[in-house]
Amino acid sequence: MILLEDATDIAHVIELAVAPVFLLAGIGAFINAFAARLGRVFDRGRLLEDMLDHAGSEEAALIRVELAILWRRARLANIGIALDILSALIVCILIAVAFAGFFFDFEIRAAVASLFILAMLALIGGLVAFLWEVYIAVRRFSFGIRSSGVKRD
Repeated sequence: MILLEDATDIAHVIELAVAPVFLLAGIGAFINAFAARLGRVFDRGRLLEDMLDHAGSEEAALIRVELAILWRRARLANIGIALDILSALIVCILIAVAFAGFFFDFEIRAAVASLFILAMLALIGGLVAFLWEVYIAVRRFSFGIRSSGVKRD
């Protein structure tokens, strides 16, 4: 039979595990955003590859430049997804360690702190990759300015 004190201790451990669960939800949102962007990059790449088959030499050169940029964006999105998934996995391990520490009565402070720092570093890396991919996408998008003769900043 679980004593009231044990139930209170378990409730406290569950409370401590809830915060990382919210972190997991946020990481999941970033992964979802990355996956959507990666899908758009692939769709655009397939379209350009189809256009390349029927393009003249000058147009083919422009398409190849855009394909190279799409490749960079896809690579950054892939890196970002991998880092965010790594961060989520580390958070899951952190939650498991917190529960194991409670149930098996071992010191978890150093392990939890280390895992949290690793998760944050992986998440930071994923966010930097996301920022860089968005920067490349925005930098390349001209909103029809190229054909209108208007200079962009």
